[in-house]
Amino acid sequence: MNQCLPLQAVDSLEKPPSQDDPRVQDEDAPQVAVASADTKTFPLSMASDGEQVRIARLLGGKGLAMRLTELGLNQGTEISVVQRQGGGLVVARGGTRIALGGGMAMKILVNGAG
Repeated sequence: MNQCLPLQAVDSLEKPPSQDDPRVQDEDAPQVAVASADTKTFPLSMASDGEQVRIARLLGGKGLAMRLTELGLNQGTEISVVQRQGGGLVVARGGTRIALGGGMAMKILVNGAG
């Protein structure tokens, strides 16, 4: 049940991109450093007590994203770290406090809210 590519298709995969290919960069062109928006993001588990952060991205599967959204922890939400104990932590969103395990906190990327 193995399928093989025709020899022509294999040959086309091995050819280097042409100069007309937009992925090829000119060596003489000036290189511009672009600051990424993710440069200051870090896992929520690294935040200090009392630190105000904003959720930048949720890593993990659909189930985790759905669970966090149900708790009100979706992208763009501002939260503060209330307490850290062991690997887990307690965060506050408005008047609500939510306890998170260390594994879940590692999958929530945040940046400073200020």
